[in-house]
Amino acid sequence: MRRSRLAKIVATVGPATAAPDRIRALYLSGVDTFRLNFSHGTHEDHAKVFASIRALEREFGRPIGVLQDLQGPKIRLGVLEEQKLALDVGEMVRLVLKDIGGGRQSIPLPHPEIFAAVRPGHELLIDDGRVRLRVESLGDGEISADVLVGGIISNRKGVNLPGTTLDMSPLTKKDRADLAFGLELGVDWVALSFVQRPSDVIEARGLIGDSTRLITKIEKPMALERIDEIIALSDGIMVARGDLGVEIPHEDVPGRQKELVRACRLAAKPVIVATQMLDSMVAAPTPTRAEASDVATAIYDGADAVMLSAESASGSYPIEAVAMMDKIIKSTERHRLYRSLIDATHPDEDITPPHAVAAAGADLAATIEAKVVIGFTASGTTAARIARRRPPVPVLALTYDQKAARRMGLLWGVHSVISDEPSSYEEMTEMAASAARNEGYAEPGELAVVVSGVPFGQVGATNNLRVVVC
Repeated sequence: MRRSRLAKIVATVGPATAAPDRIRALYLSGVDTFRLNFSHGTHEDHAKVFASIRALEREFGRPIGVLQDLQGPKIRLGVLEEQKLALDVGEMVRLVLKDIGGGRQSIPLPHPEIFAAVRPGHELLIDDGRVRLRVESLGDGEISADVLVGGIISNRKGVNLPGTTLDMSPLTKKDRADLAFGLELGVDWVALSFVQRPSDVIEARGLIGDSTRLITKIEKPMALERIDEIIALSDGIMVARGDLGVEIPHEDVPGRQKELVRACRLAAKPVIVATQMLDSMVAAPTPTRAEASDVATAIYDGADAVMLSAESASGSYPIEAVAMMDKIIKSTERHRLYRSLIDATHPDEDITPPHAVAAAGADLAATIEAKVVIGFTASGTTAARIARRRPPVPVLALTYDQKAARRMGLLWGVHSVISDEPSSYEEMTEMAASAARNEGYAEPGELAVVVSGVPFGQVGATNNLRVVVC
């Protein structure tokens, strides 16, 4: 099951694909990591899917990653007496701190944290920005607002506040229960929603500990203001363009995506580009040309992975969507401009020895026309440092840790294999050459570059480089 592409595919499992045979079909079509969306489904549903994925892993003898995506807080209107309400541009409306409201002078908004944080001039976006309000004045438990963009609002529609930092945790009571369940299952990644500030990541890290790895979803403009700190505290980043695109101007999303991909590459941490990548394939067997270009752009940017949401969870063509994404990635990576664009976006070299050694290994492999770069890694860090360079040769990661092998299903260009830990330098070179031959990367007599840390098993100690004959 060695993939003939570099970027990875993340696919969400849902009602359309929860059966074991459908999960298997997704995997055969190209999925590297499966996403369990805890905004939907029961714990029992997710446990069955998780068991099917692990059975699939045993069948093929290949590590498969599982990502748990937490729902996060949902800010919504309350219940309107008339169920729906049409708001006109220019009129003044009033939002009140209640669960149930009346007309345009009593629109229910049962979130005290909003009333505490919002200020005149701030905007409230309702129903993914279809209706836009601007705060004019505040009272005791009420907000007077001007309608900037009119439309129909209805019960429980979502509310976004792009210019307001809310004093609320990214982890609700439901999220905490879901997280405990996911950790008990043994998920490989946890994705954290509604991150506004670095302290939100620290809060989640306190609950997760060393049990698994943490991906921060970037969907709030406040997170962009302190993105370097957030990336430093995270193990990976998801560019959640759906919610992010509601809260920042649409025209700013492509540039922000490129910034985030580059920042993660500089930090040697995986970045997933997500949301609406092949959205038309929810209902159609083929994507639009714009969607194909969107996926290709993420690949040209150097993203580690691209993700399918509703396309694979509830769409009518989930297997076809994965196969199409696989085709687009392969075609993009074969294009004559791909390598020059990837090389042009090399991050500035980090002066730390581990990054320098990994980069040197990748460059040496290209210079001597080695068939593969082999990284011995306890946690996946050495492999991430090699992948950061985006070398023109394959990256084979050898680890004794099964969870690390699964997590590397999100790393650009990395093919992970579970192996024993070498006990000596000589054994390391023998294991590297054998793995390169067995995995089909090199023939006897061909060259491979080996990057490792000595002493073996010490996390993050990338300090050794060697050329071996397979």
